[in-house]
Amino acid sequence: MSAIDSFPITRRWPPRDPRVLQLYSFPTPNGIKVSTFLEESGLAYEPHRVTLDDTDVKSPEFLSLNPNNKIPAIVDPDGPGGRPLGLFESGAILIYLADKTGQFLPAGGAPRYEALQWLMFQMGGPGPMFGQLGFFVKFKGSEVADPIPRARYIGETKRLLGVVETALGDGRDWIAGDYSIADMALAPWLRALDFYGAKEMVGWQDHPRTMSYLDRFLARPAVQRALNIPPREG
Repeated sequence: MSAIDSFPITRRWPPRDPRVLQLYSFPTPNGIKVSTFLEESGLAYEPHRVTLDDTDVKSPEFLSLNPNNKIPAIVDPDGPGGRPLGLFESGAILIYLADKTGQFLPAGGAPRYEALQWLMFQMGGPGPMFGQLGFFVKFKGSEVADPIPRARYIGETKRLLGVVETALGDGRDWIAGDYSIADMALAPWLRALDFYGAKEMVGWQDHPRTMSYLDRFLARPAVQRALNIPPREG
């Protein structure tokens, strides 16, 4: 019996190697955050494809790990004190993995809090705001007659892009100085604007530093691998 057998999610998505970290995810922006960290860090892990269909994310097994029915989530058989740990919420997972490996987040002092502030910026700003923009532009916007919600999220996305553009204005390559979990969180959401077909309407071309920033992120070999982990097609 392995250390993670007590997690019901392992019955629906059985581990091949229960000794390594188990990732339950799909390559959306939030999922790509964690797969990017795992690919960059070299930490041994096993990915499991959890689709966004209710049959997966609202299954009893997945809800037992994440009651908020969202990817990603992890089970680490070697958690704090050597005990297995289940964890959800992409930001929390990134902080945990950074502290576990000692990578991509300063251990203390002002640089740590600068990186964390930009991680929280993504969690509270580009993540939910860009996601709502995508809902109205790509998915269900034609069903909503009221133009106010769409206009609100277009305007807020423009504002947030301006924040990023300004932050990159002092010549820095990465949002918090050195490459960190803040970049792993932010850049996938910038990339999502293309998927939503929203770049032109939010003035993407008016943000050259942000454009170069995303290009730098996407040029990393680990990121390229992470973009399809777990594979979209089973």
